[in-house]
Amino acid sequence: MNNKTTKRALVATLAAAGVLATAACSSTPASSGSAGADTTADWTKKGPITYAQGKDTSGNLKAEIDEWNAANPDQKVTLIELSDSADQQRDAMVQRATAKSGEFSVISMDVVWTAEFAANQWVQELPTDKFPMTGMLPSAVDGVTYFNKVYGYPSTSDGALLYFRKDLLDAKGLKAPTTWAEMKTVCDAIVPEHPGMSCYAGQFQKYEGLTVNVAEAINSAGGEVLTKDGKPAVNTPAALSGVQWLVDGFKDGMIPKEAITFKEEESRQAFQDGKLLFLRNWPYVYQLAQKTDGSSQVAGKFAVAPLPGKDGPGVSTLGGHNMAISKFADNKGTAMEFIKWMNTQDNQKRRLKTSSQAPTVQSLYSDSSLQTEFPYLKDLGDSIATAKPRPKAVKYADVTLAVQDATYATLQGQKTPQVAFDELQTKLTDLVK
Repeated sequence: MNNKTTKRALVATLAAAGVLATAACSSTPASSGSAGADTTADWTKKGPITYAQGKDTSGNLKAEIDEWNAANPDQKVTLIELSDSADQQRDAMVQRATAKSGEFSVISMDVVWTAEFAANQWVQELPTDKFPMTGMLPSAVDGVTYFNKVYGYPSTSDGALLYFRKDLLDAKGLKAPTTWAEMKTVCDAIVPEHPGMSCYAGQFQKYEGLTVNVAEAINSAGGEVLTKDGKPAVNTPAALSGVQWLVDGFKDGMIPKEAITFKEEESRQAFQDGKLLFLRNWPYVYQLAQKTDGSSQVAGKFAVAPLPGKDGPGVSTLGGHNMAISKFADNKGTAMEFIKWMNTQDNQKRRLKTSSQAPTVQSLYSDSSLQTEFPYLKDLGDSIATAKPRPKAVKYADVTLAVQDATYATLQGQKTPQVAFDELQTKLTDLVK
């Protein structure tokens, strides 16, 4: 998901089987070596394979695969482009997996699918001695880890950024806010002087983006959706204070009423049209908002910063994709080599430059030449470094729908946060069983 397809993680409408991965889903990278690894895979077997992912909107993927095929004529990779809808991508992958079909040798697996795909044994466990991840973002490695075992190779990552009108803040001698209170103070000083402008927006339509945004609010207030031992905690005082901040934002007009319909693109357009002082969105917005072809009114006028939080810098929700090998695939040796080749530092750097895909190689975020070309890169690296994943749930589709139902009801004023999230606590407790 350049993250536009979030991109990224729009899996909300499809139900999954299984149980929730609780504390055993370690939040730390898997240990090195292959102790305890699944030894059923034949990593010496090579030959033609397929690679399935969502529609390649960048137009660069075919050239990469052509390069591999030219160098490996006896191990050709055939690209299978799926829908640009993450829901439909997942559906196609699950259909093959439940049929024990190896039609898709390698798949691009959203970070929120790891628990489900691993628990159902649809993807191959990867021995870490054959798939070294030294130098990769810890959060990205955690995203492929389930019960301390690895089931994918980090391919792209993502974190949220706060876009803001630097020209308007500079005119008042103000800096990017680090807390919600500071953001409101900045808005009170600037927004009244600009009719038609609102303070802030994120993505609040009832879809996966709403789960992302409310999780960020909860985490940025010091709360949790699930505790480290896998227990729901959505009705704690800290969690409720994050939800209340969003509710109050709609009530007092800090967040415009129309933002209840915003997904990534609607919110991006509002910012580009000069209707927002602050916007929470993914990195893909940067280059689009900087276009000078008349499509953006804020080109050259904005900058980015980390998300603000209740008492200090906020916490992004982790995004991204991993490359996984089907449990039922043939020629797993070629699949292994292809995955590692696709995700070398040089190839990830090239992918950032050609299609703005956030790398999982940590050192690229401190590359001075890349920082010059992508001014948001350091802030993105900081965002990803502290990002938190959505719940590692095998029944993730049920979990995210429950979160969306509760959040949407509160934002529309149908229920108080306390009532809605007490009910959500009960639902999540049942899903954890």
